[in-house]
Amino acid sequence: MDRKVCGVLLVLAIAAVLAVAGCTGTQEAAAPVSGEEAGATATASYVVGIDGEYPPYSFIDANGDAQGFDVESIKWIAEQQGFDVTIQPVAWDGIIPALLAGKIDMVYSGMTITPERAEVVTFSVPYWVVNQSIATHDDTAFTMDEFLAGDLIIGVQRGTTGQFWVEENLIDEGIMPVENLVTYDSFPLAAEDLKNKRVDAAIYDKPPMLDAIADKPMSIIGEINTGEEYGVAMRQDDTELIATMNEGLAELMASSYWDELQTKYEMVA
Repeated sequence: MDRKVCGVLLVLAIAAVLAVAGCTGTQEAAAPVSGEEAGATATASYVVGIDGEYPPYSFIDANGDAQGFDVESIKWIAEQQGFDVTIQPVAWDGIIPALLAGKIDMVYSGMTITPERAEVVTFSVPYWVVNQSIATHDDTAFTMDEFLAGDLIIGVQRGTTGQFWVEENLIDEGIMPVENLVTYDSFPLAAEDLKNKRVDAAIYDKPPMLDAIADKPMSIIGEINTGEEYGVAMRQDDTELIATMNEGLAELMASSYWDELQTKYEMVA
């Protein structure tokens, strides 16, 4: 056979083999997508840390689902701003370390903006204001005067502003002995001890205090006007997320949905 013909046939044979091989490949063999094109279709996703026992702001229901004023707020913001969220309960006294370690991307769970916290995280614009409330058992006659005099055994959730207030205003001032302060991993545990009279009083943010003592033999005997502002905590270098959350919160608080959430969760300052 003529060499030219043989050469042509050989080329055609190789081409046929390559064509067949191409038909059996996966999509991974397709031309790579540029970084710009890939980024255009990617959806940002963030892990939101919450206190799982902090109604009405955040809590886990009987089905294991996250619910609450703050939970519904972040879901609304995520939908409006075009990102995805995963809600992750975290022990409150370890929630800022979890944020700084990158295990979560924000804390959206009734966190009070304080100078100490603001040294290590960046807060969003404030979205709610609360005061501290004091509760006692209905079978006792303890008063706010006794509380402020440091005469009572006080139960607090560890890492909360209630604990900080007692330490700064009663213990550090020499008004109350340190052993009169009893700390708990969660406020429901403190409320249970108050119910069983293992502590004389408990201090907590007013809205979740009302929920914790509902239908129990306990009542709020007074408030401390702390005027605490809640904000969403984020890492200081997450500037894009901080801007996004501030924009989202502004839109939420200007919407009718904000009023609906306040009504649904019976929010009180």
